[in-house]
Amino acid sequence: MEKKDYYQTLGISKSANETDIKKSYKRLAMKYHPDRNQGNKQAEKKFKEIKEAYEILNDKKKRAAYDQHGHAAFEQGGDGYSSFTSSFSTNTDFGDIFGEVFGDIFGNNSNQQGSARGSDLQYNMELTLEEAVKGVTKKIQIPTFQTCNFCFGYGTNKNTQPNQCSFCNGSGKIQTRKGFFSIQQTCNKCQGKGILIKNPCKKCQGKGRVKKNKILSVKIPSGINTNDRIRLQNEGEAGEHNNPSGDLYIQFEVKKHTIFERDENDLYCEVPISFTMAALGGEIEVPTIDGKLKIKIPSETQSGKLFRIRGKGVKSIRNKKKGDLLCRVIVETPVHLNHDQKKLLLQLDNSLDGTQRKKNSPQSKRFFDGVKRFFDELTR
Repeated sequence: MEKKDYYQTLGISKSANETDIKKSYKRLAMKYHPDRNQGNKQAEKKFKEIKEAYEILNDKKKRAAYDQHGHAAFEQGGDGYSSFTSSFSTNTDFGDIFGEVFGDIFGNNSNQQGSARGSDLQYNMELTLEEAVKGVTKKIQIPTFQTCNFCFGYGTNKNTQPNQCSFCNGSGKIQTRKGFFSIQQTCNKCQGKGILIKNPCKKCQGKGRVKKNKILSVKIPSGINTNDRIRLQNEGEAGEHNNPSGDLYIQFEVKKHTIFERDENDLYCEVPISFTMAALGGEIEVPTIDGKLKIKIPSETQSGKLFRIRGKGVKSIRNKKKGDLLCRVIVETPVHLNHDQKKLLLQLDNSLDGTQRKKNSPQSKRFFDGVKRFFDELTR
């Protein structure tokens, strides 16, 4: 079943800002939350759609991927590649939504502890046109924080465990009441980590992570273009003290090709043909991204004529349809002619004198007729 557009799900326009997205989500989430609609399967389904849309559109990077690729950006297994991944759940506590509604008023958000998640990273990758069109697997090396293998991410010295913060009971948050409202704040004692380390690991100085070079094998789907980006979930920096890792984003730039130019999913190339071939017609070989292909040149072909070869372009990363190859023929003027060759051309030129020339050179006739009309209008 085709998914509904995320913007339609939240009832907002594509130009909506972060505040508009939050307001719409909070209003709809309060309305359709399962706790308020016990046993209502339709409301539960609606709530799940709302939450999924919010989790994408409220994240700048995910929203950019969705705007560019639609739902395909988060489908698993598409073209053998599952870098665009996301998971959604309806297990949102009603109080969490209530907290989000009023958290901004007091400058506090119940999800502050999530800041311990590792940072996202970006890797810029250059591809040849062939690699972009056909897809390729590449190994990359990135310097990043990884979980410390000495303390296994706990940040404590060998044979010791971190202590739970007694002040916040390990939640990283302190809850206080202000009249009708219940406000959550970051625990000052553990700085929101929920743990206290008395004997820090000597290798990572208690952080639970160390800087290393990581080698990844990245499968790039066919059809990638310049400025496209894919996400490798949890391949960014490791979070401190066993907190979740960030994501790795790979930004692509396709290098300029010596033969082809790309426009979306179409490929263009220029093919020189001889004066004789243009006049008499024949068959020539043209390059495609997969090899050579023969096409017929009709007689009396003019320079600049475009020949379209269906399905020989680039396969779309979104709908899997293939673009076309467009070959523009350029009639090449012969050079380094000897005396006999020049004499033959003069004979041909003399045979085209008078009314015959106008018949044999229709483009020249149209051009000079247009020039004559132009000057006639100037002198009126």
